[in-house]
Amino acid sequence: MTLRTAIVGLGTIGLPVARAIDRGIPGLSLVAVVSRRCDVAEQRLTAAGINVPVVPLADMVAMADVVVECAPAKEFRSIAEPVLKAGRILVTVSGAALLEAFDVVELARRHNGRITLVTGALLGLDAVRAAVEGKVSYVRMISRKPPPSLRGAPYLEANRIDVGAITSATRVFKGSARDGARGFPANVNVAAALSLAGIGPDETELEIWADPAVTRNTHTIEVEADSARFTMTIENVPSAENPATGRITPLSIIATLRSLSTPLRVGT
Repeated sequence: MTLRTAIVGLGTIGLPVARAIDRGIPGLSLVAVVSRRCDVAEQRLTAAGINVPVVPLADMVAMADVVVECAPAKEFRSIAEPVLKAGRILVTVSGAALLEAFDVVELARRHNGRITLVTGALLGLDAVRAAVEGKVSYVRMISRKPPPSLRGAPYLEANRIDVGAITSATRVFKGSARDGARGFPANVNVAAALSLAGIGPDETELEIWADPAVTRNTHTIEVEADSARFTMTIENVPSAENPATGRITPLSIIATLRSLSTPLRVGT
């Protein structure tokens, strides 16, 4: 069985995913793309040698079995609801947006849809999921990012924090993963994913540092549990098009799509 696959958003994340599916992922075929800028999307598809239509969201839902959501966080609900009502598989990296629209999980349950939150930009979630089957004392994530990648975050604007003026490592946020997701919706999808894999968004601790000395988006996870104590760090290379997005993000979606039809799946 071939899963008909559509992509919503053809930017920093969506275009590499489209290229990968078009080149060939066993069990998947690219059937459509949705974009706010149809003309731009069509130009990008033509330049990439990809021959699929750019269609309205309503038409795409009828065409696809799997929908890969690569749109801005503010559009998550408007995409997720029709996809899940149609009983489709929604693949997304928008963990922060999912926390703010968590009722769509119930929508998926009622209509036999499924949400796959891609977590390839953050390591160790298998261990976190295993640890929460026992007793966990705390889960903490510390993110360090180049200041420009944080520019425009609602939390910074509300608190009048000018990241352009930061000249040394500065902690700009400390709180729960839920509050961090609200304040930095384009920057901490990984924290939202960690919280959903672990002890929840209100109990997961998050620190965000703006650090001019780092050139990569760096995330350190610290977990204390009755089964294990572990610390893990990943340094994600920012994409050239959008420094808030790591190069590994579209690759993690591609890896997830491969797992939809593979006869062997490694990891929980």
